[in-house]
Amino acid sequence: MGILIGCEHLSHEWPGKPVLADQTIGINEGERIGVVGRNGDGKSTLLELIAHRLEPDSGTVTWRNGIHVGFLGQDDELHDDWTVGRAVVGDVPDYVWASDPRVRQIISELLGDVDWDATVGTLSGGQRRRCDLARLLVGTWDVILMDEPTNHLDMHAIRWLADHLKTRWPEGTGALLVVTHDRWFLDEVCEHMWEVHDREIEPFDGGYSAYIQQRVERDRMAAATEERRQNTLRKELNWLAHGAKARSSKPRFRVEAARALLADDPPLRNPIELKRLAVSRLGKQVIEMKDVSFAYPDGSRVLDDITWTIGPGDRYGILGANGAGKSTLLKVMTGKLPPTSGTVRIGKSVRFGWMSQHLDTLSEKENWRVLEVLSRYKSTYYVDGKPQSPTQLLERLGFERSELTNFVRDLSGGQRRRLALLTVLLDEPNVLVLDEPGNDLDTDMLAVLEDLLDTWPGTLLMVSHDRFLMERVTDDQYALLNGHVRHCPGGVDEFLDLLDSHGDAAAPSSAECASRNSATEGPAEPSDSTGSQEAPMSNQERRELKKRFDAVTRKLEKTEGEPDRLRAALAEVDPTDYEKLVAAQKAVDDAVAAREALEDEWLELSDKLGIE
Repeated sequence: MGILIGCEHLSHEWPGKPVLADQTIGINEGERIGVVGRNGDGKSTLLELIAHRLEPDSGTVTWRNGIHVGFLGQDDELHDDWTVGRAVVGDVPDYVWASDPRVRQIISELLGDVDWDATVGTLSGGQRRRCDLARLLVGTWDVILMDEPTNHLDMHAIRWLADHLKTRWPEGTGALLVVTHDRWFLDEVCEHMWEVHDREIEPFDGGYSAYIQQRVERDRMAAATEERRQNTLRKELNWLAHGAKARSSKPRFRVEAARALLADDPPLRNPIELKRLAVSRLGKQVIEMKDVSFAYPDGSRVLDDITWTIGPGDRYGILGANGAGKSTLLKVMTGKLPPTSGTVRIGKSVRFGWMSQHLDTLSEKENWRVLEVLSRYKSTYYVDGKPQSPTQLLERLGFERSELTNFVRDLSGGQRRRLALLTVLLDEPNVLVLDEPGNDLDTDMLAVLEDLLDTWPGTLLMVSHDRFLMERVTDDQYALLNGHVRHCPGGVDEFLDLLDSHGDAAAPSSAECASRNSATEGPAEPSDSTGSQEAPMSNQERRELKKRFDAVTRKLEKTEGEPDRLRAALAEVDPTDYEKLVAAQKAVDDAVAAREALEDEWLELSDKLGIE
């Protein structure tokens, strides 16, 4: 296995921000490497250095003779007046590229809804990104460098891209280096990880999950080392503190050792966890949709006869292809858009906290400083019984104190998203509505967001193409297919299987996508295939069944693992104590019987509701 690209003693610094210092690392044949790290730590800079698009301050990046390296940056270099065809295949004649099944498949998967003769300047942001991705993939490269390739891709396209990259080169050949915050993608594609942090590049074997396990072990060992150092430090400080006379007679090397320990004391780091704020009380009714449909003025129908009840504490994720109408559904559910037909009832005590894809809460504050934005809110919030100011809460979300005076327009994408999330929480809502909350966040900050949402006590509605985030923080996932909402007990995998079985009917046509503003997702063509198999029952009966079904589901979740716990307790009972053995065995039998009864009831209710 030969080396394809070598980096020797690589250093680079942006004005006031060093990102790499004397790093030596290489990319070998057959390696599939994922790059992770906090926003601003130098991941994109590293890719640009390796791609020879940026000259390092010191050190060298050497390519093996004769190799071809393909690069996908966060910003494309396509010309607005180029046609899509020219941007993707250049001046290659149609009969040449069309005769290559690999190229045809890439174009079909990524640009099936894009006019081949349209100019690049007329494309939406997502279409333009897919055009640039297709341009890269149709090429023949020995090494591919990709910076956030999953941006603007839906889950179906992300799965296709993962499959394509896994099979693109024969085993042991080619190389991939990818920067992405999509943890499922990293686990699926990558066999090695590089973490960029503190001006270093630290390699790990395995995908993202293996990297996390190794990092936890690394941090545990570092914590143990630090604890031993602190114990030694306390002893030395105690030793030095025994009076001036004693200090003057102490051996010089002991005094110097103690001072060295003091000098090595690391600076305090800003914690990046934010615990939930107190939320307003929710009543029994949150959102009730009855026979709701929605169509745009051009007649294209997005939602078709949806009846859905959202209760207090429900945590629902909404899945759908790009253009299926997920954002539109959220707006109709929350009263931002009136339905074309049907009714949407919102509880009187509901207070929505909205974070849109486009961060609308900050769009009119581009010229405000961060401190000015925070000044709109209360001066004190109580978190875990302790008073916290908005600036302290923002620092817990990874902001440095020096960054609080920056203008909103100068913030990075991740910083803007974190600020937007905090402003939503500072309004103390009891229903969180999140539209792609994970965009622009690094993997560490995504973990913070997940930890925050894990403890969210109110109702949560979320749209996201990040399947890790989706399956972690929501209890149930619903797919928007052909204008209908369908429960997916099997999560994202079931949704992707549904997409495959529906074929093109599950996704909007290019004409539909082009007919409306890109800021609001478009509709899918309505179909009678979904929902036509529902049992003939009234809406009231269906709501009552749904309530029973949700109650049974919650009971199943609460009793999960209970039989195993009781069996473990049974094993601990003294075998000579006959009465305790009988009681413990009876508890196990009762728990198993209760679980089986709940499972039978769950299956019966799911069958009546048509939930597969």
